[in-house]
Amino acid sequence: MITVYGIKTCGSVRNALKFFKDNSIEVEFFDFKKETPSADKIKSWTLKADINVLFNNKGTKYKTLNLKELNLDEQGKKEYLADEPMLFKRPVIEYGDNLIVAWDEEEYKKIFL
Repeated sequence: MITVYGIKTCGSVRNALKFFKDNSIEVEFFDFKKETPSADKIKSWTLKADINVLFNNKGTKYKTLNLKELNLDEQGKKEYLADEPMLFKRPVIEYGDNLIVAWDEEEYKKIFL
C-alpha cells in the first residue's frame, strides 16, 4: 500500500496524487491538516530520510514561526516536526519500507511504473 502524506492545497501533493490517479495506482491519503503523524512514525521517517530533506525550510509555516532565527540543529528540527506537520516537505510517501519525499515526476516513474 502507498500512503501519501500532505495537504490537498499543496501543488506538489496535487501533482503526486494526479500522477497516481493517471497511472491507476491506488493510494491512501493522510491529511496533515486533519491529523498529525505519530511520534514513532516521524522517528522512522527521520531514520529513512535526511532531516534536511524532510524539513521544509522554504514554506510559509517555517517563516511564520520565525524558525530561521533559531538556527535549529537536527534535534531541534525533529522536535518541531513532531509538533507541526506543516513543516514537512510535501508530499511524504510511504511505499513498503521506502520513503519518498517531495514531488519528482522522473523519480516517481522509476519507482512506481
